[in-house]
Amino acid sequence: MFEIVRRDGLARIGKFTTKSGKTIETPALLPVVNPKIRTVPPRELYDTFGFRALITNSYIIRNTPALKEEAQAKGLHELLDFPGVIMTDSGTFQSHMYGEVEVTNEEIVEFQKSIGTDIGTVLDIFTEPDWSHEKTKRSLETTLERTKQACDMKGDMMINGVVQGSIYTDLREYSARAMADMDVDVHPIGGVVPLMEQYRYAELVDVVMSSKKGLNPSRPVHLFGCGHPMLLALATLMGCDLFDSASYALYARDDRLMDVTGTHRLQDMQSLDCNCPACRGITIEELRRMDKSKRSKLIAEHNLYQITQELATVRRYIREGRLWELAEIRCRSHPALLDGLRRLREYQAQMELYDPISREGAVFYTGPESRNRPVYRRYLDRLGTRYVPATKKAALFEDTQGKPYSRPYAEQFARARRAGYTPIVVSPWGPVPAELDELYPLAQSLFPSIPDAETETESERLTFQFLSMAGFETAIEGDKIPDDGTEEYDADKIRAKAVARYQFGNEAADALFREPIELVTSRKTGKIRNVISDGEHVLSMRAGDGMYTLRMEGAKRIVSSVPAPHMRVAVSDDAVPFVSEGKNVFCQFVLSCDPEIRPMEEVIVTDKDDKPIATGRAFLVESEMRQMKKGMAVKVRSGSDDE
Repeated sequence: MFEIVRRDGLARIGKFTTKSGKTIETPALLPVVNPKIRTVPPRELYDTFGFRALITNSYIIRNTPALKEEAQAKGLHELLDFPGVIMTDSGTFQSHMYGEVEVTNEEIVEFQKSIGTDIGTVLDIFTEPDWSHEKTKRSLETTLERTKQACDMKGDMMINGVVQGSIYTDLREYSARAMADMDVDVHPIGGVVPLMEQYRYAELVDVVMSSKKGLNPSRPVHLFGCGHPMLLALATLMGCDLFDSASYALYARDDRLMDVTGTHRLQDMQSLDCNCPACRGITIEELRRMDKSKRSKLIAEHNLYQITQELATVRRYIREGRLWELAEIRCRSHPALLDGLRRLREYQAQMELYDPISREGAVFYTGPESRNRPVYRRYLDRLGTRYVPATKKAALFEDTQGKPYSRPYAEQFARARRAGYTPIVVSPWGPVPAELDELYPLAQSLFPSIPDAETETESERLTFQFLSMAGFETAIEGDKIPDDGTEEYDADKIRAKAVARYQFGNEAADALFREPIELVTSRKTGKIRNVISDGEHVLSMRAGDGMYTLRMEGAKRIVSSVPAPHMRVAVSDDAVPFVSEGKNVFCQFVLSCDPEIRPMEEVIVTDKDDKPIATGRAFLVESEMRQMKKGMAVKVRSGSDDE
């Protein structure tokens, strides 16, 4: 059972509970433990490092008589002395490294069950990056057949449904959709170790993102063989929940130390600038003089601490809604990682579906890659489809005066409006109409004072494209506006409706803004606080992100004017009494949902007959609400019984 607790786009902090009742907090790494060579004892992994799950190889155990006998007699957990969750591999990686393995799929699945594995793995076929499309497709079909067999056999053991498909995005998506339809419990993405070993991170992004398209969001996604700290932020950003790697031990045997910037050979290092518990108080000279076995264990411990620290950092950034920023920082440590980050530009639309409508805190612009963020695409999409200009003349201003732009440019904007012009700022995000300048992420973004040429060029291109699409007939620079304008221009009312159009769509905004309109503003700041339409309180504006919270009267208007499923989450009869009282909506009670709803978006909760019973903010998207078996779908703000 998997439950999403916190999220930042595709990245998730979740609770994954096995059938034995053990729970793993994700994102999590499962250290690979060789049952014959235990560089760091499994119990130490649990007690000292805090790992609550590991992965070991059932094929090695089965083919080692002494280990096989002990595992079958005592069980896998006692064999390894590990009280947490144990996942077992099947021999697939051995087949990749050494050729065919001497075991059938049925035999290895049955063996994993017999030794008490928590999560077993089918004997899938490792699809190599250099294979042809035809060969990959044939092997993939074999993996799917074996997975079906394992599902029928698994009993109380959970099973991995491994997504294969080499570097072919169509086969990865096909494999993922097939696995999503099976009774598997975890979705590992396999066959990717060669890509990581060869620093082919752009192709890794293709593999992961094409796989994510087809996977069931109610199951954790495991990126097989990924365990280097420098990769974890990017992989988590793409929606991977679980990781594993033996590199912490393998690198240690080769005197290689890992951190978020890469891998460092002991022989090349000039100092040991590390304050982790393993390295603390040890000099580089002392480390080099150590006995080989002692040194290998210490370096392995160092590598494990680097992994645990980075995972803690990743979880913190998810909670703060800033994981993209961390990924940008990490990916600038290596050109190949930067290739991977840039490749994500091709998956903006896919990522935007899961990206929160707003976040707390500032958005840092650190370079052209920041424009790849899904929130940027959403802004441009909604600007192009939902913005209605107040006039046909535009006055253009440069982004040099701070944000929100309506404050430092107050006099200039007022002069533009009197002359019949719509003020528009040319920002690094592109065009920003003055009436939208307090919206997230426009007012919350921070840019370098010295722009890069690529950003300047793109901003100008997008601005002139927008002017054409929006139907502006004239555009002049802001310092050329005449001073003798006398036109009436209700900026607050234009802002109020423009934000509603951006947030809810044009039809919904028309339903909400029925004359007469009264805007209640803050005495302190002068900002809009409440919208009263025809005597009814329909909207309240949030100070933090410049967007609205929806009142019940507003919800009723939208439901009566805009056809379902727009902004709706429909719930079963069992949930109606509780939701009407203001209780949250949980996934198991959701009947249907607007597929356009994004996380943190304002939604209307209805019964099966489309009667509004509550308002709140979505936590999940449509596919998650349908397929998750546990967890909150909508954070309800107000139920109809509260009004």
